[in-house]
Amino acid sequence: MPVKERRTKILLLFFLIRDTSFEYVSFTPTLLKMFDLTLNQKTKGTLTAMLKDELLEKGEASQNEDELPQYKLTEKGFYELCLEFPSFRFLRDEWDGMWRIISYEIPENKRHLRDRLRREMRGWGLGPWHRSFWMTAHPVISALRDLVYGKEEAQYIQAFESTHMFGDMDVLVEKVWGKTELEKQYKELFKYWHAILSKELSKEDKMQEVIYEYIKTLRDDPGLPTTLVGKKWIGYEAFSIFKEMRGILLS
Repeated sequence: MPVKERRTKILLLFFLIRDTSFEYVSFTPTLLKMFDLTLNQKTKGTLTAMLKDELLEKGEASQNEDELPQYKLTEKGFYELCLEFPSFRFLRDEWDGMWRIISYEIPENKRHLRDRLRREMRGWGLGPWHRSFWMTAHPVISALRDLVYGKEEAQYIQAFESTHMFGDMDVLVEKVWGKTELEKQYKELFKYWHAILSKELSKEDKMQEVIYEYIKTLRDDPGLPTTLVGKKWIGYEAFSIFKEMRGILLS
């Protein structure tokens, strides 16, 4: 599994199985295995914490003791997931046309702060615009404020919001996010998927491999809005193909 953090695995499970419908999901052993999870005490503890944080909602308790618990993703949970996998956001939301620009110049002798900041902002769809300037189409300023509040690195950071006034947007997208290279990654993903479907495996094992390869590619997708990439963007095509495979392999 390309993701190690249990909380993120759980959020991914709900979105990749139900996507933007936010419908209830039964925690079957087969489904949990696909996301490298088991319903042990650690997972139950994480679920309890996520319910408390209102990232998930639990279905009504059944009279049947053998019936598996059901949960669904909340809107708050979805947006937390979008801070790890930004490409999900614009499958549901319209872009507000605003760019978020983050600048940080952290001294070399405090590089551990810089490295930590970069790790924590990895899923925000940021691309390098100029030296020490990063930009994204995602509404991350409040998340940035929460992230660095009261921390030493806050003194080295500036953040702005702006609209695009002049210049070729296609050139900007290619320069900052490498759209062409990302398209190549998705084409490679399609080849992997085709190879997986051709294997002599159970439907469940095929689905697990499909999910793992998809997550690897999603990690590199900055989640550019339709305004910038068009309705035929290969990332949207990948999501449609994934849903088709899901429908077949989970039937």
